[in-house]
Formats: sequence, C-alpha cells, structure tokens
Amino acid sequence: MRRLVVTVCPRETGVVVLPVERGGRARRLDALGVLEALARLVARRGLGARVELRQGCAGGCGGEGPNVDVTIYPVTPDGERPDHVAVGWKTYVYSLPTLDCLATVIDENLDEPPAPATRRRRVR
Repeated sequence: MRRLVVTVCPRETGVVVLPVERGGRARRLDALGVLEALARLVARRGLGARVELRQGCAGGCGGEGPNVDVTIYPVTPDGERPDHVAVGWKTYVYSLPTLDCLATVIDENLDEPPAPATRRRRVR
C-alpha cells in the first residue's frame, strides 16, 4: 500500500478547467481551488490517513499553473513513525488540463487496482 503527499503551489497563476471527479461538471480551478477540491475529495473518500495535502513548490515556477506534485511513500505500519524515503513521484506540471478529472491525481498514484471491467455475455 502507498501513502501520498500531494503538493500544490499556491503562488502560481492560471486556472485549469476540468471536473473534480469522473462524470462531473467541469469547473474553473485556480491553485487554491485545486487544493480545496482535493481536500474535499480526500475527506469524502476517507483517505486522510493515506493522502496528505500541502502548499508548496510543485515545480514549473514562472509558468501558468496550477501545478501539482505527488510524492509516493510506503504506508507506515501502525505504531511506527513514517519514514521519508519516497518510492516514487509524479508531477503534473503544466499537465492538469490533459487529465479526465482532478481525482486522477489521487487515483493513478494509489496502488488499489482499478475495478475490473465487466463484459456482458451475449445469450443466444
């Protein structure tokens, strides 16, 4: 299992237009709007123990954002202190508009397998 630290730079100008969740209505989000939408998403999904949100440099300084950086760590076993050795990372510098929704930032970085696709069998 993984835990994520998602960093959004509040200093970057610009907006992104995309739905927060798949199938939702596209919204205009600046950097703080991205951070707030991710916070609501994490709370709604009960991921607070596995997803931490921060404000800070996410790379791409000087260009229009918003930009997001994800650092991936192993889940900390109960009763132990978390280590700070990343096992992976992904940046969304200038690429948020290419996502199908903002939730992709979390979904593609947690290690839960996606729900299996179901096919209906044709009965003859």
